[in-house]
Amino acid sequence: MKIKITTVGNSAGIVLPKALLARLHLAKGDVLYATELPDGIKLSPYDPKIARQMEVAERVMRKRRTLLRKLAES
Repeated sequence: MKIKITTVGNSAGIVLPKALLARLHLAKGDVLYATELPDGIKLSPYDPKIARQMEVAERVMRKRRTLLRKLAES
């Protein structure tokens, strides 16, 4: 699905087609969560519980970076 970036005031934004919103069970005013992947970005409905879990995971990964690298090597 091709989506164009457009100007919104002094910022940039995207307009999601109605069919995509319906498939994701989203409506105007809902919040999305963006996850960076090696081949792009995944947009999914925002879930505060999952967002909190991701914050904890990112904090652990930053704090234990050396240990995680050594585990990845083995």
